[in-house]
Amino acid sequence: MAKQDARVEFPSKVGVFWNTDPWPIRDAQNMAREIEAMGYGSLFMPEGNGRDALIASAAFLGATDRLVVGTGIANIHVRVPTAAESSARMLAALYPGRFVLGLGVSHAPFVEGALAATYSKPLTTMRTYLEGMNSLSAELDPGARPTRLLAALGPKMIELSGELADGAHPYLVLPEHTRTTRTILGEDAWIVTEQAVAIGGGAQDQLRRARSHVGLYSRLDNYRKSWLRQGFDQSDVVIGGSERLARALVGMGSPEEAAASVTAHLDAGADHVVVQIAVETPSTDPLPELRALAAALGL
Repeated sequence: MAKQDARVEFPSKVGVFWNTDPWPIRDAQNMAREIEAMGYGSLFMPEGNGRDALIASAAFLGATDRLVVGTGIANIHVRVPTAAESSARMLAALYPGRFVLGLGVSHAPFVEGALAATYSKPLTTMRTYLEGMNSLSAELDPGARPTRLLAALGPKMIELSGELADGAHPYLVLPEHTRTTRTILGEDAWIVTEQAVAIGGGAQDQLRRARSHVGLYSRLDNYRKSWLRQGFDQSDVVIGGSERLARALVGMGSPEEAAASVTAHLDAGADHVVVQIAVETPSTDPLPELRALAAALGL
């Protein structure tokens, strides 16, 4: 698969990653319009125990004019492959160049707990899922193949993202990981990297929010393995994560310093970077920090 085969038109090189679940959908739509007005090029959202990410994507696409909307990620254990492909194909047909289907295998505690499903051999599971998606007849929406990215941290999943998808959506990674991903995938694939930032308030407050953000993922095996591959050690990947880990993965300081952590991924080969504000609580309004960051980025 190639970029020219799965068209997506980002209005700018920087977008937003935001968990919209805690917000009433009408309020979230209004906020999406503000994000678009600030100059951000996309809105990516996760899928957990809250809204269906594909239905939410339709709501945000309908509420905005140019904003690209992406799932970061749609959990493959939530819907069968043909449902994912047909729904994504419909969104791509309705909003050409504006929808990205990010897919991921999720995490064993969630899949085996909340979904009561089996979690095993993530790479094999994802390959089988993608092959199931590809089996769906393109006649459903001719010419409207959705842009497809994989949540890819390890080298084998990155390779698969270039083989059976259009590229990768790395999360909580260093710019060096983005550079490695580009080397594996070559130039003819999309890379949309997430970058968390903590701005506003004092230095210690920023560090606290950064550590809280990273700590959420420190109990998940795939992230711990990813951080070890990126050069951190066992003292960094303890539950809660080390200060060194938080400072490396989360952009902190002034808006300009945080902006530099975003552009570092673009310099390393990302096509687009989605910035996530490390907020106090899931219902904290991210817009003030996004405005300051947009100004620093010159959006």
